[in-house]
Amino acid sequence: MRWLIRTSILLFLLVGGSLFGQRDSLVLVHAAWSRDTLGGMVLHTVQFEQQEYFASNQYIAVLEIPATPGLEFRLGYAPKRTRTSAIAKAHDAVAAVNGSFFDMDRHNPICHLRIDGEEYGINTPGKDTVNRKYYQYGTLVLRHGRPVILRTDSARLWERMLPDSNIMTAGPLLIYGDTLQPMRNDLSFVNKRHNRTAVGVKPDGTVLLLVVDGRTKQSEGMTLDELSSTLHWLGCCDALNLDGGGSTTLYLRDYPHGGIVNHPSDNGRFDHDGERTVSNILFVVDTRVGRVR
Repeated sequence: MRWLIRTSILLFLLVGGSLFGQRDSLVLVHAAWSRDTLGGMVLHTVQFEQQEYFASNQYIAVLEIPATPGLEFRLGYAPKRTRTSAIAKAHDAVAAVNGSFFDMDRHNPICHLRIDGEEYGINTPGKDTVNRKYYQYGTLVLRHGRPVILRTDSARLWERMLPDSNIMTAGPLLIYGDTLQPMRNDLSFVNKRHNRTAVGVKPDGTVLLLVVDGRTKQSEGMTLDELSSTLHWLGCCDALNLDGGGSTTLYLRDYPHGGIVNHPSDNGRFDHDGERTVSNILFVVDTRVGRVR
């Protein structure tokens, strides 16, 4: 994977990029990535400890899922908030990340969520918006078991016009059509560093599930611009931000620490025990003969 990351970044540098971006992209490609192969998927993790990436400490985990028949993406929902790992285990998932945004008190999704044709959530407008919030301007649909990222319309119920049976709205859209998307000047959600979860798609159909830890001295988290650049340097042509903060979780079946790869921060410590309960997840199942348990 290191040579794949290096190739993607060098191609980016050939066609442009700021000097600051070039420096950070080279830090990313030359980092001491750890690599584990798991059932055809590849997990890459890296820890920056000397404030060398975006002048900050970061822990990044990237799960690479190739366009292999039998590795299928699905959406999961819990009517009462449940840990990402528990929802994943209930669906016999081989991998999962937390999904889109939800109401912490009422437990319900606050973005459009449709699973197997049934609607579990719709976009709730904010105090300063008429139809949809800033983080509802991107949509992931599953087609033939693979994620496709769409740019949304501004209409609040636009997703209801889509024919797809499985839809998750989130946002903002980070990359679309190989172009980094502009971010609004939001000091808290956009420009402040947080734990982040994102899904990216490469031109060959490979999907990246990426999590960045935050809110600790070991990993400060990223702004949305930093997250967008990271996914672009990793080769994504489309990418969508999912819920982050204390929700950020990457789960892998049979992995140590109960399957928790990263360091969820809801307990305030840099360990694997701070997993938050969430409303919905994006997960992967393996339907290949001999691999289903």
